[in-house]
Amino acid sequence: MLSDEEMVREAVRIVEAAQERRIILRILGAIAIKLHSVGHEEFHSRLGRLGDAGKSFTDIDLVGYSSQYGEIRKLMERELSFRISPQFLFLHGRERLLYNHPENLYHIDIFFDKLAFSHDIPFGKKNSGRLELDYPTVTVTDLLLEKLQIHEINEKDIKDIIVLLKAHQLGHSDEDQVNLDYLAKLLGDDWGFWRDAADNLRKTLSFAEEYRDSELISIEDYCEIKKKVVEILEILEGCPKTKRWHDGAKQAEKKKKYWRDVEELYR
Repeated sequence: MLSDEEMVREAVRIVEAAQERRIILRILGAIAIKLHSVGHEEFHSRLGRLGDAGKSFTDIDLVGYSSQYGEIRKLMERELSFRISPQFLFLHGRERLLYNHPENLYHIDIFFDKLAFSHDIPFGKKNSGRLELDYPTVTVTDLLLEKLQIHEINEKDIKDIIVLLKAHQLGHSDEDQVNLDYLAKLLGDDWGFWRDAADNLRKTLSFAEEYRDSELISIEDYCEIKKKVVEILEILEGCPKTKRWHDGAKQAEKKKKYWRDVEELYR
């Protein structure tokens, strides 16, 4: 198993190799959160999201554009010598690729155009999409959405939300801050996502209170997290809602399921 630092270097190496060939790949998930939270490693470790002996990361998650599907496969298989799972390729190959390291040190998930889990996080199309807004990871706003979309969130993901909010300011652009305007636009068009995001923010505040009381985080840290959570919740409550949002709310009143079940896919 590679150390955390080695895994981070591997993820960046792949994205840099893609960039040299004008292929757009960006890092998602836990590695991206570490890269986007430089200077907050001690806080990150206190919450237990950087593991003992420096071994927290077991895989690499990337996202690219479907318009570069063939170029991405050529890069990964011919130039970087990663091995693809034939069974996974047959079942899921158009929306997602799964690669193993040549020496089985880790595996790589590559998604295309969006993340489709409990709810959808869209990245758009090449030249006008969100992947060009940051490098080598997706934006901090999309990293936050990656956690907020989880219907059955666990404590690990709650801690990731806390780290992201501690490490970043709230604002109105995607320049190393949580873009409140984009959150309002995306969630104001999707009642189910809006509902789960708001619920998860309230859970985040509840866990932050527990961490404050157990002295896992300081009172100052808690007050900062609380202020940001409350501000985001106020934005979500007051943001304009589309017809699609209202239609989703009506469907929920009829007890219709508003999220997608996420099962562990074949590894």
